[in-house]
This record gives sequence, structure tokens and C-alpha cells, in this order.
Amino acid sequence: MKKFKYLKISKTKKLRYLNNYYKKNPFIVFLPGFMSDIDGEKPKAFRKYAIKKKLGFLAIEYSGHGKSSGKFTKGNISVWSKDARISIKKIIKKNNFILIGSSMGAWISLNQFKYFKNQIKGFIGIGSAPEFLDRLMWKKFSNKIKKEIRKKGVSIIKHGDSKLKQKQYEYPVTHQLFKDGRKNKVFSKKINLKINVTMIHGQKDEVVPVNFSRKVLSIFKKAKRKMIIVKNGDHSLSQKNNLKKIITELDIIINQAS
Repeated sequence: MKKFKYLKISKTKKLRYLNNYYKKNPFIVFLPGFMSDIDGEKPKAFRKYAIKKKLGFLAIEYSGHGKSSGKFTKGNISVWSKDARISIKKIIKKNNFILIGSSMGAWISLNQFKYFKNQIKGFIGIGSAPEFLDRLMWKKFSNKIKKEIRKKGVSIIKHGDSKLKQKQYEYPVTHQLFKDGRKNKVFSKKINLKINVTMIHGQKDEVVPVNFSRKVLSIFKKAKRKMIIVKNGDHSLSQKNNLKKIITELDIIINQAS
């Protein structure tokens, strides 16, 4: 049974997280995507694996996400990266860990290497989406939406078409979110750690192109790099058969890092 907890990281901010603790190293740290929570199949599967292997585990919800406190419109890559950094520092402490970043979580993960380079012993990206704000979202916005964001500071983005029987949802995006994203560029960086880095991307991902995962791999100059394209896989890769593939790769990294 899941036992969610809350971590107070400031006077006004509490982050919801899911964890289990074992003294055995390394821990597994899961960082979710844009507007995602930790109620889904991926954190559930990774925690189950960690318990089976008697490994520590941590999954967090950034501020403004899920049931963590804070407004989504006040968040950005810098804020959410700091949320992850503080959570890891307070809960994982000095222990070694494997990072798993899903979609935007891969971007947040890359921002952790600056602070935990001696503790990170492996990295898995799932449908990795660093720099997606400019490269995917802003690029596709109409001039009307861009103008609204610049003028009002926020715009409500709608997705899905009822006529095509697509799930409909909407969310706000702010001008400060995009401006901050431009300050967090990572594709031009170099990380020289000798660790295992595996990118897993769905062949039929309609949200983030496969090339994003390839670009993430190119950041790691000295790592043992691996690219896996999941046949017929979507962006989330949350189906049981796809989760099994991810856990197989996680098991390989854990065994080599232990």
C-alpha cells in the first residue's frame, strides 16, 4: 500500500513524496514530467521493484503538481529543479542513487548532476524532453497565443478534440515559464561521468521526437550509453509490457552500480 508523505521545504511549501528506505545502496530516484503526479503506474512499478530488491526509493511531486502545495503558474524549470534538489538532499542524503526522469523529468534530472555528481551512479530517461518549452511548445504556438502570453503573462492552452473522440484538457502556461526555460538550456552541456546512461523512447511518441533522447545521450561524453526505441511505444510508456522493459534496463544499471 502506498504511503504518501509530505516534505516541508520552506514556510509555505510542502512537497508530496513516496519513498521506502533501505540501508543498501544505491537508491532509485524518480522525477516525473510536466503536470504529472506520483499516482501513476511508473512510480508504482519502480517502488515495487525497489522493495523487491531491498533498495531505497524516492518519487516526488514538484510544487504546483499533484497534491504538493503551491500554484502551477508560479513554477518553472528552476523552481522544480530546486524542489528535486532539496528533496534528494533531505531524504537521500549522502547515499548513492540512480536517476529516472520521465519526459520533463529528464530535464530536471540533468540539472541535478551539478549538485550530486559524486552520488549519481546511473541515469535512465523515458521519453526525455529537455528544452521542450521552446523547441516543442513555443514553436507550435500561434502568433495570437504568443502575443497573449507576452501581454497578459499567461494563456490557457487547450488540448484534445471532442469530434475526434480525444480526451480534452487544458492548462495555463506563463511568460515567466518560457523565459526561465531559456536559462536552463542543457543540450550544449557536457557531463563527463563514467556511468551507465540509457534513453528509452517510444517509436510512436507523438509528444516528443525520438531525437530528443539521442541529444541527451550526446551530453554524456564518457558514459556507457544506450538508446532503446520501444516498438509501437507511446510517450508515457506506462503499459505493463513497456514498464517491464524499463525495469529490465534499470536492473542492469543497478547491478553494475552496486
